[in-house]
Amino acid sequence: MYTIIIADDEAELRQALIRRIDWEEVGFQVVGEAENGAEALELVEKLEPDLLLTDVRMPFMSGIELARAVREIRPNIQIAFLSGFDDFTYAQQAIQYNIISYLLKPISSKELTEELKKIKKKIDEKFEEFTRKNAEQEQQNLVAFFMPLLLDSFSDGQSKEREQALVQEAVRRGFIKQESAHMYYTVLVISFRDEEGNNRTIEDAVNAINMILRKYMHYVSFYTDGRIVSLLAGTKASQEKYLHIIVEDITQSVKRIMNLTTFIGVSRMVSELEHCHEAYLEAMDAFGYSGRSDTGVSFISDIERTATFDQETVQAAVNRIESLLRSGTEEELHSYLDQLFAQLEEEDTPAMNIQLVMVQLIAAVFRVVYAVADSEAVQNLQKSSPFLGQLFLESPREMEERYKTFCLMAREVAAEHRKKSGSVICDQALAIMESRFADPELSLNSISAEISVSPNYLSTLIKRSTGNTFIDLLTRKRMETAKEFLLGTSMKIREVSEKCGYNDQHYFSYCFKKYEGISPNACRRKFEREEHEER
Repeated sequence: MYTIIIADDEAELRQALIRRIDWEEVGFQVVGEAENGAEALELVEKLEPDLLLTDVRMPFMSGIELARAVREIRPNIQIAFLSGFDDFTYAQQAIQYNIISYLLKPISSKELTEELKKIKKKIDEKFEEFTRKNAEQEQQNLVAFFMPLLLDSFSDGQSKEREQALVQEAVRRGFIKQESAHMYYTVLVISFRDEEGNNRTIEDAVNAINMILRKYMHYVSFYTDGRIVSLLAGTKASQEKYLHIIVEDITQSVKRIMNLTTFIGVSRMVSELEHCHEAYLEAMDAFGYSGRSDTGVSFISDIERTATFDQETVQAAVNRIESLLRSGTEEELHSYLDQLFAQLEEEDTPAMNIQLVMVQLIAAVFRVVYAVADSEAVQNLQKSSPFLGQLFLESPREMEERYKTFCLMAREVAAEHRKKSGSVICDQALAIMESRFADPELSLNSISAEISVSPNYLSTLIKRSTGNTFIDLLTRKRMETAKEFLLGTSMKIREVSEKCGYNDQHYFSYCFKKYEGISPNACRRKFEREEHEER
C-alpha cells in the first residue's frame, strides 16, 4: 500500500477527493491533506509519502514551487499535478521536476481512479526496476574503461596528453559528448546494511543505483568488494545543484523499497579524468566515516579540510591505520596494531625496514589528525609525545608500545576536533540565520553554499545540536521577532512581514497564526487590551 498526501486550497474539492475515491482499491492510503503549498511541504518532510497530489495554483507556494522544494528534501517522492488551468507553460515547468502525471480539472471520481491506477503501476514498475538484475549492457562497455581508471593509478608522465586521450575515449564510449562544457567528476562509494549491520550490497543492486543516477547526470557504476562505486560527470553547476539530492534520493529509495540503510562516501569534485583515482581514494576515506555519520552519508569535504597525503606511496598498513583512526574503535585499532607488529616480528623484518615502516606509520597519524584538526592540535600532539625523537633508538617491542599509546592519543584528538569542527560549522550557520533572517531568499541551501559544506551535513549538524530542523529554527526566529514588532511598535502588518523575511503579507499572517494561535492583528489587539486593563 502506497501513501499519498493531497494538497488543494479548495477545501470542498479536497474533501470530495478523499471521500469519493476508494483509496484501498487503487492501492493508496491518504496520510495527510494540506490547504496550501507551505503546509504540504511540512507534511511531506514529516510523513514521507510515496505520492504527492497537488493543485498547481495555491496560496503562499504554488505547485511548481512546492515540487522544486520537495525535490530538494525528498527526491524519491512521486508528484502529480491537478490543475484547472489548461496551460501548456505549467506542463513544461512540470517536466523538469519529473512529474508523474498532469491532470486537468474538472475531473470525475472515475477518471481520477483510473489515473491513480496508472500512477500506481508506474510506481510498481519503479520498485521492480529498483530491485531488477543489472541488464544495462551499455554500462559494461563503460565499466571496462572506468573501473581500472578509478581503482588503479598509472601515469606515463605526459599529463596533458594523457588527459586528452582519456577524454577522447570517454567520448568514444558515449560517456560524455564532445561538445559538452568542461566536466567535473565525483566518486561515490555505496553499501547497504540491514538492521543487524550485515552488508547486504550485491552486484544486482548496481541497477538500482543507476536508475537514480540517470535522472541527474552522466554516470557509470560497478560492484567491487562488497561496495558499489559510481562515477558522476557533469558541469560544476550541475554537480553543486544535484549531488546532495542524489545521495538523498539513494538513501530514501533504498530505505523505502529495500528496507536497508545506505552508507555513502562522497569525494571532492575533480576536473580531470586522470584524477579520478584520487577521487576514489577520497570517497573511500569518506566511506570510512559514514558509519559514524547520523545520516550514513559522508562528504570528505565536510570532514577533512584538505585532501589526504599522496596515498600512492603509502603501504596497506598505513591505509588501514588511517581508516581505524578515522572511524574504528579503540579495540579495533589496538587489535590491528597487535597483528601488525606481530607480523613484523614473525617475518624477522630488518631494523632498517622497521624504521621505514615506522616513519610511514607516524606520518599517517599526523596526516589524519591534521586533516580534521588544526596545526595547534598537531603541535600539542608532538609535545605530548616526546618519544618520537628517540623512537628509533629503542627496541621493536618498545617502539610498539610507544606507538600504540601515540595512536590512541591521536585518535582521541581527532575525534574531539571533529566534534568541535561540527559545532563551529553549526554555530556559524545559526549566526548567519540570526543576522539575516529577514532575507526572503535565506535557506539551508544558500547557507551551506556560503560556508562550503553540503546541505545534508549542515542539516544533520543543526538537528543534532539543537533538536530542531533549520526550517523550525528560522520560522521561530521570524515569528518571535514579528511578535516583538507587533507589540512594541506601530508598524503595519505589511511592514512587519517584510522585516521578518516574508514578501507575502497573507502568507506571513498564515504562518503567524499557525505559530502563535491567533492572527497578527488579534495578537496586537489582545496585548493593547491587556495593557489597558492593567492601567
